[in-house]
Amino acid sequence: MAKPAPTKNASVAPCRRRYTNDFKQDAVRLVTHEKYSFKAAAKAVGVSEKSLRDWHAKLVPEPDPCGDDATLEQLQEENKRLRKQLKRGDLGG
Repeated sequence: MAKPAPTKNASVAPCRRRYTNDFKQDAVRLVTHEKYSFKAAAKAVGVSEKSLRDWHAKLVPEPDPCGDDATLEQLQEENKRLRKQLKRGDLGG
């Protein structure tokens, strides 16, 4: 007896692609060194923006906070970075 053909509503688990660490590091490098946005870098390498953000969080250490002897430029950079994190909701309490 033949098996019935799958219906349109048949649930099929999506294939999860596995990426090498080198691939992940190269993708993150587009954001950290080449100054791509997360959206543009994710599109360029063919992954979701969420995956790229997750890799970035794991592979790029958070910069140390500025000390009392920081230059104005260092303070401005830190302020800019923290504002971005706050806007994205990355600064939880």
